[in-house]
Order: sequence, then C-alpha cells, then structure tokens
Amino acid sequence: MVKQMTFNELRKIKDSLPNGSVHRIAEQLGVQEETVRNYFGGHNFKQGGSCGLHIEPGPDGGIVILDDTTILDVALKMIAEKA
Repeated sequence: MVKQMTFNELRKIKDSLPNGSVHRIAEQLGVQEETVRNYFGGHNFKQGGSCGLHIEPGPDGGIVILDDTTILDVALKMIAEKA
C-alpha cells in the first residue's frame, strides 16, 4: 500500500518512538537497523538497504511517498502501545 505524507510528519513519527524501537523494528521484520533508519530519512545505504522511500522537494521538508508501509505500521503500533 502506497502512503504519502510530509517529511516532517515522518520524522515526527520517528521522534515519537520509544528508545530502542529502531532495533526492535529491525529485529521483528528481519532487516538491518540502518534500513529502518533509512526508512525514516537516513542515508546509509552501505550498511542498510533501500526501503521504498521517495522524497520530492516541497514545504514541510518535502513530500514523502512510501511504497511499503510495513515499517511505518510497526512504528505506529509501538507509539500506540507507549501511550
């Protein structure tokens, strides 16, 4: 499922995650931690893979198009559990 949001919205989600969440998401999904960081706007493709994140310039950090929302879905679930 493709999802569109602003880059600032995506970063706000990442910043709302409890400590250790990047590791937990990576472990749960069987991907490298750097891949999860790349999903939230990181740029380490030597150690982490691409994750279907496309950023187009614009207001609020630009428009982000996510080809796959799996990492986002897990992150939102973790935030909901934290609340």
